[in-house]
Amino acid sequence: MTETTQTMTPRRDDGRPHDSEMRVAADALRGLRQDLIHDASVYRPLPPRGTDGPFVRRLPAGLRRCVAWTPHAVVAVAAFITLLSTYFDVDGSAGPLSVLLALLPVAAVLLTLVRPAGAFWLSLAATPVVALASEPWAGLPWTAGTGIAHWTVLTVVAARTRPRTAAWMWAITALYAFVAEPLGDGYGTSSGPVLVLSAMSLMVVSLWHVRTAARREVTAERTVTAHERSRRTLLEERTTIARELHDVVAHHMSVVAIQAEAAPYRVENPPPELEQAFVTIRENAVAALTELRRVLGVVRAEDYEAPDAPQPTLADLDRLLENVRDTGLDVEKAVIGAVRELPQGVELSAYRIVQETLSNSLRHAPGAAARVEVAYVLGGLGLRVVNGPARGLVKPSPGSGHGITGMRERVTMLNGEMTAGATDDGGYEVAVFLPVPAAGAEERA
Repeated sequence: MTETTQTMTPRRDDGRPHDSEMRVAADALRGLRQDLIHDASVYRPLPPRGTDGPFVRRLPAGLRRCVAWTPHAVVAVAAFITLLSTYFDVDGSAGPLSVLLALLPVAAVLLTLVRPAGAFWLSLAATPVVALASEPWAGLPWTAGTGIAHWTVLTVVAARTRPRTAAWMWAITALYAFVAEPLGDGYGTSSGPVLVLSAMSLMVVSLWHVRTAARREVTAERTVTAHERSRRTLLEERTTIARELHDVVAHHMSVVAIQAEAAPYRVENPPPELEQAFVTIRENAVAALTELRRVLGVVRAEDYEAPDAPQPTLADLDRLLENVRDTGLDVEKAVIGAVRELPQGVELSAYRIVQETLSNSLRHAPGAAARVEVAYVLGGLGLRVVNGPARGLVKPSPGSGHGITGMRERVTMLNGEMTAGATDDGGYEVAVFLPVPAAGAEERA
């Protein structure tokens, strides 16, 4: 019997060999193509330096403006040094051509101000051209001028991009040195100093990038922490307000409900109208307590879950009007147009506006008659609630004015329109229009 041992290659779910190494290589090549090829022609002007540092803020305003352009001045000085070094390296017998060749590495240095990736390729392309036109003693593959220019370009481009781009630039520079160094003529090589100096510069720039990113991340974390602390403080304040409001209002409303339930038993043979009045008072007090607990639940916590009971809509308007009639307000309702289902927010806001308006009529115009008009019109819902002047012996109750403000806030939230004011006969009128987009318009949007 012969035993055969096979080495299994890791496979993916579809049966093909595992290609993690291929994927890493593809990602690396994709990064090279993005950083140094696609971005070579991208116009990215170097912005002025920030002047919000702790030291720069102490300088005079005019000097701060000059400090803002320090990076541009440093690049200009490096370009001038490159020009001098390259001009003395180039063979002067070439005439105007020597000047033109001397300007190639200078252009590469200056190009870092507007097109960083393109400046790297120009500097790399200018290096062999200037080396071929230079004196034999100038050195290969970099002369003094092209070495300074290429080192400057690598440093500036790395500072303006990211560490990955710096690694790619150094690798391509090392590859060029490996290919070009054997072509030298025996006067020595400049590959070692250029590669070592550029590696040290790129390492420093990469560490600066990492430090800047870490500082930015810490700043963002501090901002998030401060925001969360502010939200927690706000939530604690809202909880305190909710607790105080519950202790004040809920106590009195509970007393009203209990007294309304016990009041008929304190009178011997009370008339049916009186018993019904106390029943209505108790139902209103209990309903107010339910609404109060629901609102305070929202105020107490942001993750409050709304109860299963549905919010009131215009379908509940008849029950509201019947309740108001039991309190003595003579109110009639008129519906204009074809009744249709509206968005929940519009239904709830319309109900609350009518509720608040009738409550204002009860407080400010006791004994008056009121009329509620609901108009289902094209493009929205119209509401009009008008009441006459106060009648009878009951004095109007003073109000805080928050009811009208709350109604305006609801209307504004729905991009509607509202008018409120006194009528000619001494009453009061509130007119509201709430826009409702057509179904076809919502689908197109």
